[in-house]
This record gives sequence, structure tokens and C-alpha cells, in this order.
Amino acid sequence: MPTFSFHAPGAMHLEWGGTRRLGELMSQWFEQRNLLIVTDKFLHEAGLLEPAKDSLKAAGFHISVFDDVVADPPESVLMSCVEQGQQAKADLVIGLGGGSSMDIAKLVAVMLVAQQPLSELYGIDKIKGHRVPLVQIPTTAGTGSEATNITILTTGETTKMGVVAQQLYADRVLLDAELTVGLPPLPTAATGIDAMVHAIEAYTSALKKNPLSDAFAREALKLLTQHLVTACTDGQNREAREAMLLGANLAGQAFANSPVAAVHALAYPLGGHYHLPHGLTNALMLGPVLRYNMAKAAPLYAELADVVLGASDDSVEVRSQRFVDYMQDLMNRSGAPQRLRDVKVTEDSLPTLAKDAMLQTRLLMNNPVEVTEADALALYQEAF
Repeated sequence: MPTFSFHAPGAMHLEWGGTRRLGELMSQWFEQRNLLIVTDKFLHEAGLLEPAKDSLKAAGFHISVFDDVVADPPESVLMSCVEQGQQAKADLVIGLGGGSSMDIAKLVAVMLVAQQPLSELYGIDKIKGHRVPLVQIPTTAGTGSEATNITILTTGETTKMGVVAQQLYADRVLLDAELTVGLPPLPTAATGIDAMVHAIEAYTSALKKNPLSDAFAREALKLLTQHLVTACTDGQNREAREAMLLGANLAGQAFANSPVAAVHALAYPLGGHYHLPHGLTNALMLGPVLRYNMAKAAPLYAELADVVLGASDDSVEVRSQRFVDYMQDLMNRSGAPQRLRDVKVTEDSLPTLAKDAMLQTRLLMNNPVEVTEADALALYQEAF
């Protein structure tokens, strides 16, 4: 058995409607009462926070809401959030929303008390000291950000940088699938496929794959594949929504310990240049990368086929191909766009995208098959 470490958030609580009694839960978990909620304007103005705010106020919490988080948040959003939290004397942070809100919440919890400038935090394990308590509440079933110790910030027009540190794991995670009921079919599909990519890439990761990450990835993929289409076509279905949210969380724990690879490396430039949702860019690149990695990952794909399609005595080649075909069919049935051209990506930009993908060395090193710039261009062309 390989030597490995496995890290995860402090504790997880799954409860349908849990945010409606968030004050009671938070009172059980923490003594602090000056609370900063990090979210986005759409969720705030749509009233999604109101039950949680009412419950928190009734429990004696003093609340400040920062709702200026945007997709692919730049550094300026983080610093504005830190300033608001400091003015409110926040000693407790909740990230409530999609991956961007939860990513900002992680670093805000650090920077409210940190003595380091942001520029010193980029990279792996660069954070010194501690942070204020942190709770994460996802409103989409996809990013798994509530389960990871990674924050990605936009640092230039098309560039991103990451902060990876143990301090970014939340103290508590609340999984309340009732919050995901209003998510439309397309974001449900894109975020669900994003979660499946996390599970698949964690299971096939070249460097840190381990028995625990494998177990989480298998269970995540089982939950996600069984319930994705239902969640997309019947958004009120409680069983499907809870299964998707738990599956996304398990996939997040898997890839936090066994990192993602080429699908994400190729997805990031699409997000940077075209401002496409992260889950959608992963969905667009999954099929080509699955087929590209078949040369080495076939035995692992065969194992995943047994998980999602049932055990079979067929050969590795047959089972692995069946898995790749099944995933492609599942994406088709989810309603997510299938081609880069469908989301306004232009063919003449593909060489630039391929060049930018090569900058994602942190991700490419985890891929089971080496990816050169020429390979990246061919994968983009296949997806076009």
C-alpha cells in the first residue's frame, strides 16, 4: 500500500432545510458571534439568504453580508471582502454560494487575522498561522469547493493563480440540498459534470492516487451518474438533489487529496479567454481527454465502468470503452453543450488556448499521459 495522507474539512452535516435553522446549528458549533457571510448578489437579491439570516439573528449573531463575489473572482473582490470583514470585526466566516463565494470565504477567513500580504500566499503551503472559524454552505452540486483547501483567483486578463494550504479546509460544511432546487437545468448539468470530472481525474491521477481518494471517487461517481439526468429534468426531486450534492462533496474530497489533471488544465484557458462557467468548460473537454488518456488509463476506466454500469467479465478494453461511451452519452442526455463552437469559441483561438494550457503544469503533471502543446491543440480541435 502506498504511503499517503488524506485531509478533509473538520465536520460535515447533511440536512434538507438545514439553513432554515442555521442559527441553532452555528450556536452549537461556535462561540463567536460577529459573522461575515460571503455570497453573490444574485443569491442575496433572490432572497435565498433570508431564512438563514432570520435564524442567525434570532440566535444572537451580528451579521455582515458581502455579496459582490463574481465568477472567476479577481484579487480586488477578495480585498474588498477582507476590508468589509475587518470593519465589521468579523470573527467567523460563512461561504454561501457556488465555488467562487466559497473560495473567497476561505482566504478571507485567513486574511482577517493574517500578517502576510496576498502576494505571499500564492502556491502550496505558504500560509503561516491560523484563521477565524470557517463554515461552507454550497448552493450548487459541482465545484466541491466546500471540501477542498484550494482557492483560485483571477490575477490578470486571462490568468489565474492558486492558494493551496491546510488552513483553507473549513471547520464545518453544511450540505442543504434544498438550496439547489432552484438551479436551472443547464447549470445543474454543467456543475454535475464538473463533479464527475473531479471524481474521474482523482481516480486516474498519476501522483497522489490513494485508497481513500479512490473510495470517495467511486462513491461520488456512482451517486452523480445515477442522479444527474433526473436532477436536470426534475429539479424538484429531493432524492436526486441530495445525491448530487453529496456526490459533489465526496468528489471534492477525492480531488483535494488526489489532484485533477488535463481536463482542468484545458478548461482553465477557456474560462480565462471566453469567461465560460468552469463546470461547462470541464464538460466540453471531458470526452476528448477521456479518449486521449485511454492508452494508460484503460484499466482504471474499466474499474469505473464496473462501478457505474455493474460488474462485468468482459475484457479491460471492452469495459473501458463502455465507460467512455457511457460518459459521453450521459453528457448528451444532460443537455449540456457538446462542442466548443456551440459556446462561441472560435477556431483561430485554439493555438492560443493550447499555449496557455501548457502553463497549467500543476495540473498536467497529474495526467496519466503526457500532454504536449501539440496534443493540447489536437484535443481542442477534437472538442471544436
